[in-house]
Amino acid sequence: MQPSISNITPINGIQIYYEIYGTGSPLILLHGGGSTIQSSFERIIPLLAKSHQIIAIESQAHGRTSDRNSPSSFTQDAEDVAQLMDHLKIKKADILGFSNGATTALQLAIHHPEKVNKLILGSPLAKRNGVADGFWEFMKNASLENMPSQLKEAFLKVNPSEEGLKIMHDRDAARMVNFKDISDHDLQYIQAPTLIILAEQDVILPKHGKDLEKLIPNCQLAIVQGVHGEYYGEITTVGPDFKEEDLPVPLIERFLN
Repeated sequence: MQPSISNITPINGIQIYYEIYGTGSPLILLHGGGSTIQSSFERIIPLLAKSHQIIAIESQAHGRTSDRNSPSSFTQDAEDVAQLMDHLKIKKADILGFSNGATTALQLAIHHPEKVNKLILGSPLAKRNGVADGFWEFMKNASLENMPSQLKEAFLKVNPSEEGLKIMHDRDAARMVNFKDISDHDLQYIQAPTLIILAEQDVILPKHGKDLEKLIPNCQLAIVQGVHGEYYGEITTVGPDFKEEDLPVPLIERFLN
């Protein structure tokens, strides 16, 4: 599916790339770490665009969005989203995030509650204990060589820069190594109705999802089949037996409507 609009605009000192699909109430999509719009959402966008105006955004150093001369952070990514919403004259929107994008969505809901209608958080991380201990050791030793080949290929397809790929990887790895917990106070402050989606074999622990469900005031948790991101059709999870009808779009639409 081709976007009706694809554009780059200056926001907070970088050039942010975004795509718009469909018509209806605005639904902003925030991709995962190391990803592009297409590698996270290419398979689910056509289904969601049937009833929503999709605004899909690439974050700092990812895909077609430029880098700034400072480390990436979830709070900065959230500020970039907020200012892009102002630029597009979107006062309030539903927000759907995946993995790192879901953590950015949490920060947007905390710092700009007036801009968020409903939150859909696919595999969000809010606390360091939300993943198995081995995750942090893996991130300390992360290298471009062990980054999934599908994600590298997806980046280079839209931005054929090996240097840009390395910058993006290193920014993401450093952000995770230095990850700080979101406080209980901030999570309890979230006003938006929230749906958390986890996979049965997720990177995020089920207990973390249940803890967030208790902390966020108006929150529900859904645990679905598959692995991290499979519920969105994320590129590293798609096999020859992939079927669009297996994506939990009815769950998402019921929540949004």
